[in-house]
Amino acid sequence: MSEQPLAEAVPETAADPQPLELVPERRRALRTGLPASIQSLLATVVIAIFVITFLVQAFQIPSESMENTLLIGDYLLVDKVDYAQGGMWGRLLPYSRIERGDIVVFHYPVHPDQHFVKRVIGVPGDHIRMNGKQVWVNGTPLKENYAIYRSAADDAYHYHFPNTDFVAAGVEARWWLQMRSLVHDGELVVPPGQYFVLGDNRDESLDSRFWGFVPRANIVGRPLLIYWSIRAPEEDNAFAGGPGDTLTHFAYILTHVFQATRWKRTFRLVN
Repeated sequence: MSEQPLAEAVPETAADPQPLELVPERRRALRTGLPASIQSLLATVVIAIFVITFLVQAFQIPSESMENTLLIGDYLLVDKVDYAQGGMWGRLLPYSRIERGDIVVFHYPVHPDQHFVKRVIGVPGDHIRMNGKQVWVNGTPLKENYAIYRSAADDAYHYHFPNTDFVAAGVEARWWLQMRSLVHDGELVVPPGQYFVLGDNRDESLDSRFWGFVPRANIVGRPLLIYWSIRAPEEDNAFAGGPGDTLTHFAYILTHVFQATRWKRTFRLVN
């Protein structure tokens, strides 16, 4: 006796119409399930766009200007609501004033399509002066445990600001002319609606000393959280590429994500 194929082992009978009735049910499930999936996807996209547009925004630190507070390879979530003024959020939520010592993300005044991150040193009306490697605000020396000075040189412009005796390398011409009109008794006076910012790494920061003030309207928000941090190529002995080999470094990160992550910095609050 020959064996029957498994498909024929259970004969169909007229008394069991269930297989015939499942076909329209499946079609109805597909018709109702597909729009529901699309609606769920669209809702997720709308929420993500809302969060990115109004609440938080992600940024990456590309330079050493804020070391050791922020390092190259830190990925930040920036709170865009805390400093909101006017508009929808100004009416619904109380917003914080920008204070000395706050770290802010802003549109670079020289090229507004770029974003910079620096620390606020002077607010409107403040008198700013640097004497050696000490910053003075309104005649009082600041206690800056966050600031680092790696160079032993005592640069006449970097560390004796404002110095109007000469134009230092890297200083914007427009700022040089404006600065001279804002210096009184050897101190730079911050005008209304403007902020004076410095990088924590004072030797390697392109900041208000070189291009001027940050208008209030340029400030995007404040860094809230380091949600991920990866080591720079030169920090990783296992990375075989060169410092400028970004493609190789990206491929290395994809294949060594756990080794390359700075776990102690990940999910750290920024202050």
